Amino acid sequence: MTGFFDSRRQMGVLAAATTGSVLSTTATVHAVFGTFLVPLSQDFGWTRASISAVMAIIAVSCAIAYPLAGRYSDQHGSRKMILFGNVALGLSIAALSLTSGSLAQFYLTFLAIGIFGALPSTAMFAKLVAEWFDRNRGTAMGFSSGFGNGVGSTIMPIVAAVLVSTMGWRAGYLGIAGIILLVGFPVFYFLLHDVPSRSDPAQRAAAGAKLEGMTLKEAARVPAFWLLMIAIAAGGGISTAILSHVVPIVGDRGYSLGLGTAVVSVFALSASAWQVASGRMLDKANTPRIVVPMYALAIPGLFLLEFGTSAPMLLGAGVCLGIALGAQFGALPFFIARYFGLRHFGAILGVMYSAVIAGQGITPVLLDAAFDAVGSYRDAIVVSMAVMGLGSTLLFLLPAYRGERKVPAGAAVAVAH
Repeated sequence: MTGFFDSRRQMGVLAAATTGSVLSTTATVHAVFGTFLVPLSQDFGWTRASISAVMAIIAVSCAIAYPLAGRYSDQHGSRKMILFGNVALGLSIAALSLTSGSLAQFYLTFLAIGIFGALPSTAMFAKLVAEWFDRNRGTAMGFSSGFGNGVGSTIMPIVAAVLVSTMGWRAGYLGIAGIILLVGFPVFYFLLHDVPSRSDPAQRAAAGAKLEGMTLKEAARVPAFWLLMIAIAAGGGISTAILSHVVPIVGDRGYSLGLGTAVVSVFALSASAWQVASGRMLDKANTPRIVVPMYALAIPGLFLLEFGTSAPMLLGAGVCLGIALGAQFGALPFFIARYFGLRHFGAILGVMYSAVIAGQGITPVLLDAAFDAVGSYRDAIVVSMAVMGLGSTLLFLLPAYRGERKVPAGAAVAVAH
């Protein structure tokens, strides 16, 4: 095949990876969480804070599981791990329908969701896409992650809302679990493949010697590793915290719920679209600094969100913040492949994503603590603007890429299939 794809298997892997992002915990757990919050609170008398604690449980469990999943996929391949994770995640979400009123049971179920959800995660699919694509790698990773998460985060809340409103929250959890299992497993089984060097033990040892890349320990000695980790973890933490707080930030300033919801939608859609756009730009440009102005757009976005005086300004804030978030998540796996290679890509990506997850877990708490202290989000937003400025500086300090990209061992073999 000519054009974007070099083989039919590449096309299938990209389709499966995109489906994986549609069915990831971002869409099937985080995006639908608010739909289940009130019914659970009403049925069991739990406080909303006690229910929301599961978000911290997921953050901690994912931060632990990501590096382990990445290391396993480096050594044994991703396909079997993803198939197992798909089944385990679906069954774990289905188990939420059996919630009996025990918070301990509820928390343990979400602990399982966090652990198993790290296996068929956007990060692990990004690793597979990186292995299969050398040409157009950034575009492929941006599409699978950005488009997949965007579609999933749009569709799943609608599905959850319909099921919960018509049949109750237990049916809502069962319905989401059913989609994960009945859609995900067949797609992954038939379309998802490791590059031949990962799936064939006879080729794995030889390919490991040829596949270029640093170990995690070697990468941690390189300044680019820490520049990336700090900038993306801080930026991702702030951006996602702001996304989840847009409605109260806008509402506290006297604007309507409808406008706040519109800003959230613009924010999310811009982030999804820009992951694809930034991936394409990274493919075409031979410098990491192309991401700096995209990342820095968060600064005027935060300013407009807090100080904007009209609906167009607030919607413009959503666009700026979405571009910044999309660029961050679109650039991270691409940069890892370019700076550290593919040989230990999974382990390095897993550690990086753990830092991002930690930032996403901590930053909302800090944001609300600042509000509780002064009765406003303004001081926290001003600090966030300063942190995003620092993050932009760190990305500007990234060195040139380490040499030209080479076709990874195994991907070259795959082209012939």
